[in-house]
Amino acid sequence: MSPLLIKICKDFATIWTTIDPIGNVAIFAGLTASLTRTERHRTALRATLYAAVILVVAVVAGQIILDAIGIRMHSLKVAGGIILFLFALKMLFGGLDSKPGSPEAGRDLAVFPLAVPSIAGPGAMMAVIVLTDNDVYTVPEQAETGIVLVVVLLVTYIFLRFSDIILRVIGRQGAAVLVRVMGIILASLAVEIVLTALAVGSWGPVAPH
Repeated sequence: MSPLLIKICKDFATIWTTIDPIGNVAIFAGLTASLTRTERHRTALRATLYAAVILVVAVVAGQIILDAIGIRMHSLKVAGGIILFLFALKMLFGGLDSKPGSPEAGRDLAVFPLAVPSIAGPGAMMAVIVLTDNDVYTVPEQAETGIVLVVVLLVTYIFLRFSDIILRVIGRQGAAVLVRVMGIILASLAVEIVLTALAVGSWGPVAPH
């Protein structure tokens, strides 16, 4: 398997599990139960677009902000790996099964809690920053990660749009099982991120491409 294909698979697994389209289907269905079909479709589209903007900003400005305040990417990767591991534990033990919160009166449901923190949560933002490290990945590799992000967000939108049908097919219990399987994968990826950061950090910073 080529290095590019390996990176694509890792990026997809990490972004998929942190955005968690399957888990968001159940949350979306519960929060939009009182809306009409057209309103649900519009909410799904807006929530996905808002989340995309947030994650793109994290990719573009995240490392710039970290460099400005003097935080090395090795430190961020260790912290990010730990955060992603804790996020995976919540997926495994059901901490993400409950709704992230009810929207306040007058607030846009697509912004909170769907775009943030359901789709573009701290785990997803941390993941995209780590996966586009300027000191490790070339511009084409970062572009590949961006494409993977867009694909996952597109799939998320499709899942939200057809949430009722998906839940009827797999059921809420089926969705819970899939979330826990993804949690195991994310935990493994998080450990690898930490171990890689510690190994590279012990030998000094990586030379830029």
